[in-house]
Amino acid sequence: MNNGVYSFPVFTLTDEDSVYDALEMMKTNFIKRVVIVKKKKPIGIVTELDLNQFLENDSTSRTLDQIQLKEIMKKNVITVRNDLDDHLTQCATRMDTFKIGSIVVVDDFGDLAGITTETDISRHYARMFPGKFRVRDYMTDKIVTCRDSDSLHYALDIINKNQISRLIVTDNNGNPKGTITTNDFLRYSQYFKRSLSKVHDELSQLSSEKNKVGEFIRYEILTVEPDDDLATAAELMVNNNVSGIPVIVIKNNKISGIITKSDIVRAFSQVITHGKLLEKYRTFH
Repeated sequence: MNNGVYSFPVFTLTDEDSVYDALEMMKTNFIKRVVIVKKKKPIGIVTELDLNQFLENDSTSRTLDQIQLKEIMKKNVITVRNDLDDHLTQCATRMDTFKIGSIVVVDDFGDLAGITTETDISRHYARMFPGKFRVRDYMTDKIVTCRDSDSLHYALDIINKNQISRLIVTDNNGNPKGTITTNDFLRYSQYFKRSLSKVHDELSQLSSEKNKVGEFIRYEILTVEPDDDLATAAELMVNNNVSGIPVIVIKNNKISGIITKSDIVRAFSQVITHGKLLEKYRTFH
């Protein structure tokens, strides 16, 4: 069973492939994760966040093509079988429980069959539950920001410490100017570490400490309001290929929170459960 609830084929590598291979695969195909396989079976996963943490923390002199994925991949792969009738709910529940952005789908033999991501859940939420919740019901009040004058290294450190995929970038007065994402850091990985051992390092003048966030941010910023339909926010994120949108109070142009695909996943996992509980309550009363 698929019915559009998971994606296939999946971008895969082996644990003997390099960090450089994963980095290039993500940048070329605009994806956030690569499944690590051995004889068709998933044995690990590498995400944008894993690569960004590595870029910040690795202090060795090795280049990215000299480091195998077995050193950085997550080995505890969360999976579901491809024959579940409630596939989306099962995936959303696992994502919310384990705080992850995807679920690997396997067949009866444990072979890789596909992958369901937060984007898949968000797309189906937008179609299935318009008018069910408002943005304010699920948005996160904690706003993690950096200034456009901060260094790239400082911004990456904030992203890694908070386990998030994007930062809202403000000016010195706290006004939103744009965003910088985990994908942006992958695209500018040369500011942190050399990629290829065979290439002479010509980037010594480039530095994640010297270069400022304002040089790299995306100035086009999507926003929603607290009373907007959550399904509208989900659709905006899917259509614009972003994982989070600032929630702005229009009357004063101040950020009151952020809504992310993770919040949409949480809503999806709860809306079905709440519906079943309500139906059960009605049955007994």
